[in-house]
Amino acid sequence: MSKRFGKIVALDRVSFNMQSGEYLCVLGPTGSGKTTLLRLIAGLLKPDEGEISFDGKSVNNIDAHNRNAVYVPQQYALFPHLTVLNNVAFGPLSRGKSENEALEIASKTLEIVRLAWRGQSYPNELSGGMQQRVALARGLASGASLLLLDEPLGALDARLRLELRHRLREMVKEAGFTAVHVTHDRDEAMSVADQILVLKRGRIQDQGPPRRIYVRPAGIFVANLIGGANIIEGVVESASVDSCTIRVRGGTTIHSPPAGIAMNQPVVISLRKESIEISNQGLQRGNALKGKIQAVRFLGNSREYLVRQANGDIIALRRFQEGFEPAFQIGESVTIVFQKDDVMTFAYPPQGLRKELEIE
Repeated sequence: MSKRFGKIVALDRVSFNMQSGEYLCVLGPTGSGKTTLLRLIAGLLKPDEGEISFDGKSVNNIDAHNRNAVYVPQQYALFPHLTVLNNVAFGPLSRGKSENEALEIASKTLEIVRLAWRGQSYPNELSGGMQQRVALARGLASGASLLLLDEPLGALDARLRLELRHRLREMVKEAGFTAVHVTHDRDEAMSVADQILVLKRGRIQDQGPPRRIYVRPAGIFVANLIGGANIIEGVVESASVDSCTIRVRGGTTIHSPPAGIAMNQPVVISLRKESIEISNQGLQRGNALKGKIQAVRFLGNSREYLVRQANGDIIALRRFQEGFEPAFQIGESVTIVFQKDDVMTFAYPPQGLRKELEIE
């Protein structure tokens, strides 16, 4: 399906399937079309082209309130004149539940999002994060089979976001929902999704299970978005049936699995931070590059090192701390090592690397 707003193409020939009971995360940067996709599925927008089907039946001409789908927007959309409890009970009531049943469902759902104690409050008495949890509870209590979540954890503090993301998946699975969850948080998507769909400028870049997308992304944009990988430009120097040698700036060579790219063609290498080892003992196995520590970032359970190579390239790596091991120091000479199979090689994007990665 496609959707335009004037000259802006919000979605461009997007096509995908998902299974009943599946938890799909739609991941992409701001402006990639994520919210437009949700609103089209919900029936709040009409596609300019294409068809949306539930269980093999077109819903293009079915109004939003008859689609058996509930849309939980970023802006909460709570009824200001109703208490928190009655806001959550609204869905069950509108689906024919008795008042007692609706209030019981609402109470249980508020317990799940840890807001039962604010049941008699009004929305304007709550913080933004609390209002978002009420909106989430209202969606969960609705009884619809398809749950459409637009950044459902975006307004929460980091601790609560981490706690609720796993509880949210459990709730969706226990209730038998099919869920489409929009987020720009790659960690959130990786931890809750059965499938991830990556959008960029209204087009699908990749779709698959989190592990496959992380280990073998479809392109350089996905590799960078999902893993925050190192990006290195080079040229194919030689290739064989089991290996590819890439020459990078300064004449350094890096070995990768065969990439199916002809000799002398420009390429982009992607290398995960956690796949790189670091040593001050001059390791030589695999791809071994020498450099100096430019910066050290303490991340709690890990440290991130930025290592400047002789050619000026900076490679980031993450080392999870074991006990009280000393950190490498800024200015220290080190060797970084990574295996051939950890190198991902992609053809150089015709529109340029900055545009492919959406670096303005």
